[in-house]
Amino acid sequence: MDVIGLHGRCVAEFVARVAAVPAEQWDVPTPCSDWNARELVNHVVGEDRWTVPLLEGATVADVGSEFDGDLLGHDPAASTRRAADEAVAMVAEVLPAGGRVHLSYGDEDMAEYVHQLAADHLIHAWDLAAATGGETALDAELVAAVAEWFGEREALYRSAGVIGPRVEGAFDEPRATLLAAFGRDPGWTPST
Repeated sequence: MDVIGLHGRCVAEFVARVAAVPAEQWDVPTPCSDWNARELVNHVVGEDRWTVPLLEGATVADVGSEFDGDLLGHDPAASTRRAADEAVAMVAEVLPAGGRVHLSYGDEDMAEYVHQLAADHLIHAWDLAAATGGETALDAELVAAVAEWFGEREALYRSAGVIGPRVEGAFDEPRATLLAAFGRDPGWTPST
């Protein structure tokens, strides 16, 4: 699967999970222990908002604090959809020409950055669904594509502190194996 398609489909998975969050569940805990549901969604919307200027060639310093704080407003689903649509359109427009993007850790290949975004959207789609009682199944094709990309990067991500320890266990399906690689307990529930 090409990275543009992967990104668009992973973003769509996340947007669908946000649209399904009941109004009373925005403050529930998530598998990301530092964030409740609203904070997790705000994080991903922030990534989508950063995508446009970064792919246009801006640096982190250029953008500064523009996307700090609450990006969701009174309608988290609408804010998520708007940011997602802008990010997906920018990826489709800019990525075919290739190039580099300026990230906090240095310059990176655009395709690698977009893979990172795709993976984050897919994993956080599961996080949000698990937290809010939503649909935790993930598209098998997306799971396979993200797992293939992430396989070579897992140790690097872990050593950089970007993900938690791998959850050990004998997992019987690819989705659970991918979640465990990203430091998620595939059996997580809000009470755990």
